[in-house]
Amino acid sequence: MGFGVLYFVVAFTFLGVVAYFFIKEAGYEDPLLFVNKYLIYYIAGDLFFRYLMQKMPVTNIKPLLYLPLKKSQVVHYSLGKTVVSFFNWTHAFFFLPFSIVLLVQGYNPLGVIAWHFALFALIYCNNFINVLVNNKDSVFYPIAALVLGLGVCQYFNLFDITEYTATIFNAFYTMSWTALVPIALLVLLYYAAFNYFKSNMYLDGGLQTKHAVAKSENLAWLDRFGNMGTFLKNDIKLIKRNKRPRTVVLMSGLFLFYGLLFGSGAIEVYDGPIWQIFGAIFVTGGFLFTFGQYVPSWDSSYYQLMMSQNIKYRDYIRSKWYLIVIATLISTVLASFYLFFGINAYLAILVGAVYNIGFNSHIVLLGGAYVKSPVDLTSNKKAFGDKQAFNMKTMLLSLPKLLLPMLIFAAGYYTISDTAGYIFVALAGILGFAFRNRVFTQIEKIYKKEKYKTIHAYKQKA
Repeated sequence: MGFGVLYFVVAFTFLGVVAYFFIKEAGYEDPLLFVNKYLIYYIAGDLFFRYLMQKMPVTNIKPLLYLPLKKSQVVHYSLGKTVVSFFNWTHAFFFLPFSIVLLVQGYNPLGVIAWHFALFALIYCNNFINVLVNNKDSVFYPIAALVLGLGVCQYFNLFDITEYTATIFNAFYTMSWTALVPIALLVLLYYAAFNYFKSNMYLDGGLQTKHAVAKSENLAWLDRFGNMGTFLKNDIKLIKRNKRPRTVVLMSGLFLFYGLLFGSGAIEVYDGPIWQIFGAIFVTGGFLFTFGQYVPSWDSSYYQLMMSQNIKYRDYIRSKWYLIVIATLISTVLASFYLFFGINAYLAILVGAVYNIGFNSHIVLLGGAYVKSPVDLTSNKKAFGDKQAFNMKTMLLSLPKLLLPMLIFAAGYYTISDTAGYIFVALAGILGFAFRNRVFTQIEKIYKKEKYKTIHAYKQKA
């Protein structure tokens, strides 16, 4: 987590310092106008990641209700804890250097300061919007779909929402008084959140235990697979019923759009032929990289019980492998929109899918034997990773997942042709698929060897 925070701080600071000059060199006359044009997606993206990742602060309210404290004091304290969240102050490392550069370049000081404070007011508006709609999927996902639809419409030149939103962000600079609007909106959202939580601070109201109706799901069609079918049913229910795995599955869907960076000119270095296969691996491997890396940690809460049953490790490993394969095939079908960029673009994705199924799936399952980080299924805490999940073995095992297909493709590309490169990568995946039973045997031995270390690690607090 510390390395993650440090990465974002350094990256945001670097972008804040150099963004003005990069935009200027790209041929845009006014970098501020360019930034303002796309700020709507920045604000929307911030809200999206907050909803998925930001952990709401928890205050044990029940004991406080019996103390001589006003309910308003308790609510103010709880909401105040969200103000110092990493998701709020990290934006300063971009906007503060960028604002300083604008001042140095001769922009109107009053306009820059007003623009700066208006943006931070909007950032904090996102904070309290997230507090109000936290865990309300029926509110969040339609909004997320709307923003995504607007982005797609702009990409295909159907409708450009930025023509309207850029005017608003430009007004914060040209008409400084308009910065009071987002500040006033922030005050309103704060008191909306305040009144909501204050009105629910009753033991017989908002604090009473909620009773959910138990629902059974008929997945009998999986019974034909025996013990492996039991594990598959358990994984499907785990994903549908718990917040953390649902979030991970949603994040894996975002990998589908990663390929848009390759060959589109968005990032110059990604236009190289070898990087195409790198992008293809990510497009179809979203579920593999996000969900697969925490096998068997998803089962950490009942791993001891599971290991005391008369089950075969082989069935357990195969069930996880089949789940990864199914998700990879679904991603490959969903990625068919890359045909719009030509048959070669989708051919790279098909080759990447074959490699992920035949080779990377085994590497992920092998790495899982050394990941001994228990997972809290009900929370997105540590959704970006955990220090226990990072060690020398997992790092070495991650290299073949990304570097090896690039090397294989380069061998065919530079010695014969790009088609040969694709064939070489696909053959590597096919060979891995052909020898999967032998690979499963070796993985099973490693899981058995690490069994008691894993059980001991899962006894620790998640």
